[in-house]
Amino acid sequence: MVESFISRKDRIISSAIEIISDSGLSALTTRNLAIKENMSEALLYKYFGGINEVLIEVVDYYTRFDKQIRHTFMSKEGTNIQKLRDYLDAYATYYDNYYAISTLMLQYEELLHNIDVREKISWCITERQSFIADLFDKAIKEDEIIDMFTPEQLATNVTGVIMSHILNRRIVYHKKTFRQDLMGNIDKWFELLKKEK
Repeated sequence: MVESFISRKDRIISSAIEIISDSGLSALTTRNLAIKENMSEALLYKYFGGINEVLIEVVDYYTRFDKQIRHTFMSKEGTNIQKLRDYLDAYATYYDNYYAISTLMLQYEELLHNIDVREKISWCITERQSFIADLFDKAIKEDEIIDMFTPEQLATNVTGVIMSHILNRRIVYHKKTFRQDLMGNIDKWFELLKKEK
């Protein structure tokens, strides 16, 4: 019943994300997508002009969430570290609820080689890194954390922690949720960065 409220195009995008999550980017073909959606390839072309159009929509879907969540946390009250923690917590919660989407972080390199999505994924990565680095920069300037690392190094480290947690969950079974694992690590890391008052 609920499925009837979801457009066919949205279901195709969701199936594309699941294919990427289950089998990698190279498995995203019109044939595999049509099979997953229980439709002919010809019908698939009614919705999308080809697999690259599907991939563009997948990346758009991913970057829309990214953009919305940044806007939400830019206007929040609190310390810069608390904003950053809440931002990462929201990501972790999103990835727990829609785990297949997290695989796109592991596909960045390959996506950057696709001319149709290179600019969009590059923008997404750059904007996220800038946002995180900016919060770290403010946290350093406002004496919330030590200045042992540059804001850019800290942003790169946070992204690396997220990616390693995503990759690890694909290899090893975990009893805890992605959010519990990631935020437990992030909280310990932030504690080490905290400036003594």
